[in-house]
Order: sequence, then C-alpha cells, then structure tokens
Amino acid sequence: MVVGGGTGGTAAAIEAARGGASVLVVEPSPWLGGMLTSAGVGAVDGNYRLRGGIFAELTDSLAARYGGYEALKSGWVSNILFNPAVGAQILETMAAEAGVQTRMQTRYRSVSRSGEGWTLVLDDGSRVKAKILIDGTELGDVARDLGVPALPSPGPVQDLTYVAVVEEYDRDVPIPQPEGYDPAHYRNCCLNPLAQNLDGKNPKGQALWEPEMMLSYGRFPDGKMMLNWPIEGNDIYLDYLSMDAKELEKALRQAKDKTLGYIYFLQQELGYTRLGIAQDVFPTKDGLALIPYYREARRIAGRDTMTLSAAARPYDFDLYTRAVAVGDYPVDHHHHQHPRWEELKEMAFGAIPSFSVPLGVVMPLTTEDFLVADKAISVEYDINGATRLQPVIMGIGQAAGALAAIAVGTGRHPSDVHVREVQDRLLSRGCYLLPFLDLKPGEEGFRALQEAGIEGRVKGTSRTVGWANETWVQLPD
Repeated sequence: MVVGGGTGGTAAAIEAARGGASVLVVEPSPWLGGMLTSAGVGAVDGNYRLRGGIFAELTDSLAARYGGYEALKSGWVSNILFNPAVGAQILETMAAEAGVQTRMQTRYRSVSRSGEGWTLVLDDGSRVKAKILIDGTELGDVARDLGVPALPSPGPVQDLTYVAVVEEYDRDVPIPQPEGYDPAHYRNCCLNPLAQNLDGKNPKGQALWEPEMMLSYGRFPDGKMMLNWPIEGNDIYLDYLSMDAKELEKALRQAKDKTLGYIYFLQQELGYTRLGIAQDVFPTKDGLALIPYYREARRIAGRDTMTLSAAARPYDFDLYTRAVAVGDYPVDHHHHQHPRWEELKEMAFGAIPSFSVPLGVVMPLTTEDFLVADKAISVEYDINGATRLQPVIMGIGQAAGALAAIAVGTGRHPSDVHVREVQDRLLSRGCYLLPFLDLKPGEEGFRALQEAGIEGRVKGTSRTVGWANETWVQLPD
C-alpha cells in the first residue's frame, strides 16, 4: 500500500509492482507524480547527466514525446522541461503497465497495525490490508499519524509556491484583482520601472532579470510557461508543518492569492495583458496547480540520516556503502519570503559535491514494515535543500519500492533485507548508486564500477562546474 502518489510514491509503486508485489496507491488528487505533475513543477532540477532507473524512463518518454532531449531545453532553468499534464500521462501509463492499482481522488481516514500488517480505512469506508505500508505523501502525513519520531528542525520551513502555467492569448485576458493584492510585493521581481535596482539586484540581493528572461525561465516545449519564480514572485512563507487541516486550507488560499497577484502585476503593471492562465493543463476550477509545491516535509528519524557533512566529505562516513540514489544539485533553500530572510539567505545554493543517499533514510528507527518514499525521508535540515529535488526523490522512491518488493517476496521485514540485495535490484534496473560520470547505465563496466564504488575499492573525485556538481573516478582534463 502506497499512501500518496507523489514523485517518490509513484516510483515506489512502479518498482514494487515490477518486483512482483501487489500494489495499491491511494492518492487524493487525480494525478500521479506529485511535485513533478500535480504541483506543476515541470522543470527538473539536476541529474541531467545522472539519468537512471525510473527517472530515465520518464525523461526518455518526455524526449520521445517532444522530439528529442534538445527539445526539452525550452527554458533556461532546466535541461528537462515539460507540460505537467504530459508528465502525468506518462507516469499513469508506466504505473498501469507495471500492474499498479490506483484509487485516485481518495483519502485515508485512519491507519493501524493489524497482526502482521496494516489496515487502512479509506474515506469511502472501505478497508484495505497490506503487509508493507509506504508513505508517499508530500508532507509525511502517514508518519505523523503513526507517531513516527521526527528529526529536529533547527530553522524555519522553506517557502512554498502555488504554481501557475500561463500562455500568450490572442486577446487581453485580465483577471480580477485578488484579495490582499499589493504591487509592492512584486515590484522587485525583475527589471522594470518600479523596481528598486541596486546594481542589478533587488534589496534582498537577488538578481534582477529582464521581464522576458523571467518568463522564459520555465518555458515548456509547447510554449506555455511555468510561473514558479523565487525572485519576489510567487514564493510565500507559511509555517505549514505546524498547521492543522483547517489552518492549512486557509493558508493555501493566501498562497493562491500570492500567485494570482503576481499574474495581476504582470498584466496591470508590466503590460502583459495577453498573458493568462492556461485552461488546458490542470483540471482545477481556477486553473492553478492541483497542489502547492511544498519544499519541505516532516522528516523522520531513520536508520540512516543523510547530512550535509556526508555529502561534502563522503569518505569520512560510511553512508556511501549503502547508497541507493544520487543527486547533483546545490543545496537550494528558499527563504527569501521569511520575515528573517537576511539570516537565512546564505543557505541558498550552497555548493556541495554530487552525492548519494543511503537506503536507511526510508526506514524509521521505530516502526517495522513502514517506509517513507518522498521528502519526509531521514535527512538533516540543511541537506534537505538538495535531497528534496525531484530526481533524488524519484530515486529514493524506487529504492523503497525495491525494498518493499524484496521483503514481501521473501517473507521478511524490510529491516531484515540486506542493503546489497536492494542495490543489486537497482543496478539491474539501470539505476545509479554513486554519482560517477565515467560510465552510464547500459555501458560495459557500469555495474562493476558502481559495485567497486560502494565497496570502497574505487573512490570518486568531485568538482563544481557552474551550477553542476560532478564526480569522476578518473577526472577528465
């Protein structure tokens, strides 16, 4: 049972079903894919040169859909951009072909242990029993309801964004002024007559781009544009992890109004009167994304805890020996909308090497037969800015699915499955365990190099090139 068809939950379900397990996903939205689809973030952060496993299958399908990988470089924020509706279609097909059963637009009321397994009561009153339970929710809701111990959070939660996808119409498409609109909230989003231009930066130290660059940032191959702009755009600070359901619902109305206010500003103040919300992307009344883009969750205390130090100096620790997923993006924290943003701004884009994440982050210390497959994995506060990104979470989700399938198939608890069994399964699926760029999945020697790496017989050397972080066994000139 996978509760939550987010990015990691979807990957977990597909991998577990391919591994022979009977899998059911319960998801409150009509789409699989979470932040990649339902949240509207059709721009992949990192791992362009580390495409493996289910992540590679998704990106290969996107490239085939749009006419090749070069066609996916339609905006400058990412090498892989796509309409979220297209991503949802691809993931739905992958899940169906794997044999995953789904209960979409369905929530769970309660979850409890039942003998050797779990019993979930769904919102229609039906009951489902499962041997292994996987939390694929955006915020770690199941872990919270089970009372799974969480890691401490020494700083505020990251800003969230309610993404909109917009397009150019052949006529003016004005929207009503949203509640609480104040043009001062957006005046410093780009170079414009209203901006407080301090040598090309706004008062918060963020670069001021030309308006066309701001909009082309998230341009999809079909010409539509993602509005997920962190420079005085539609990021918003909400302390959402401390809110109950009613408080969260009210707060998310604020987040939607922040995005609508951004669009209103573009239309009324910058003259983009023909720029309007695309009506054929999300199946929502207001045209905004199905869910907000949460950048943080309640992180469990797991059997392994990934840290910034382990990413920066992997060979001072042993976590790399249990590696199951990789990432190469900087530490990307969004805090500029927090009242204390000046204290937090240095967390944005902290340079680290490309890194691996160990299997134990999906396994709580205290709860057997329960795994976590999205942003609620066991990672420290700082490194969450890198592990939260879509390719990493998809890799972690695939690892959780592999672990679950092996446990069910052999009649064991996940904690009794040796990490090498999971690593062998993932290597057979063409996954990276370590971020070595020397060989790609499918190339001769790839598996042997990855195995030598997790056994410590070879070690990688890292370097930073622009925003990209590279690790090589044999560092090229």
